[in-house]
Amino acid sequence: MIVPSVDVLEGRAVQLVGGEPGAPGALDLGDPMALAEKLSVAGEIAIVDLGAALGTGDDEALIASLVKRFPARVGGGIRSVEKAMRLLDAGATKVILGTAATPELLSRLPKERCIAALDESGGHVVTHGWQQQTELTVEQGMARLAPHVSGFLVTSVDREGREQGLDQNLLLRLARYREMDVTIAGGITSAAEIRVADQHGFDAQVGMAFHTGKLLLADAIAAPLKPSDRPDGLWPTLVVDVHGIALGLAYSNRESLRKAVETRRGVYWSRQRGLWIKGESSGDRQDLLGVALDCDRDTLRFTVRQHGRGFCHEGWETCFGDRIGIPAEGRRVEERLKTVADAKPGGSYTHRLLSDPALLRSKLIEEAGELADAKSAEHAAEEFADVVYFSLVRLLQAGGTLEEVERILEQRARRVTRRPGDAKPG
Repeated sequence: MIVPSVDVLEGRAVQLVGGEPGAPGALDLGDPMALAEKLSVAGEIAIVDLGAALGTGDDEALIASLVKRFPARVGGGIRSVEKAMRLLDAGATKVILGTAATPELLSRLPKERCIAALDESGGHVVTHGWQQQTELTVEQGMARLAPHVSGFLVTSVDREGREQGLDQNLLLRLARYREMDVTIAGGITSAAEIRVADQHGFDAQVGMAFHTGKLLLADAIAAPLKPSDRPDGLWPTLVVDVHGIALGLAYSNRESLRKAVETRRGVYWSRQRGLWIKGESSGDRQDLLGVALDCDRDTLRFTVRQHGRGFCHEGWETCFGDRIGIPAEGRRVEERLKTVADAKPGGSYTHRLLSDPALLRSKLIEEAGELADAKSAEHAAEEFADVVYFSLVRLLQAGGTLEEVERILEQRARRVTRRPGDAKPG
């Protein structure tokens, strides 16, 4: 699989050559948030704080804002338990430690959230922003740290930013660690190299090749896919919404996938019409949020934000009928919110709540109290449904979304430091 890299230095996204800020060929890529948005369609990204790694400064505040928006592992200059914990609490999926990756420090951090970075130059591990050479080989470093981390990031420094291709000998050397989460970086320039790494059980971290145009993001995403066994060569593509609800089944090929990733739209390959941009004629368009591969590498999953009536050509929200549950209730409240100004006396209760803030506040407090006092499972479920309904009305009225709520819950689940959670006075 592909892990796109966003390297940050002095508030800017950059791509260095060999880790040297002034080396010829280095790129200034502008706003890190915009770059992360572009690359996040491939899934989890890697964010590297180059200033902190080089000891010239840090962009921790900027990185904290990035991990709030995008699933990301974070590395670069993390040399204390306190900093690692801050980044994990901010929302980083994992932290990557290099210079400070010792058994003593790692033992104080959650193993499943730690990656050890082993950067190789001239056959030995280098530290402190690639400035100091050690006597360790990568294999010796992995043997020493394997009990304390969930995986490794192994970078060929001599190839980094130089687009010299994957060090395939490195894959053979690290074969004994393929059961761990191992990511290879440095010099990777083609989909074929990403495929080879995947076949060896490794992920590939790529930066420079995306920005010079040598490698398209869509081709990198599709690299591990097996050739389709369909006569038409199409890849089945499961389309899901922001809540993970299946909207329907479509098909993709390399051309449609490239168009989808380039435009960030729901674009597929119709078996009758060829290239199909969802919503181009109906208005039921899709924003493409992410593309993932299944475990067998023969199916794509598109995560989309659906607009208009829904995905189905017959006007349903999904090809299996309309959604149910909390997302469906959110959709109903959202529709009523659009027409609240036109609501007539005696209209829906939702319209009444939307136009009477005092009533809505009172009902929220009342139903929360009844849920707290519920004595049976059935009663608790009923009161919870009430709380969800009134909460949805308030959430959507304030301009929030269920998608945002789910993102916040996921982020909070990644926190390592726990607050006491005591009741507030009054």
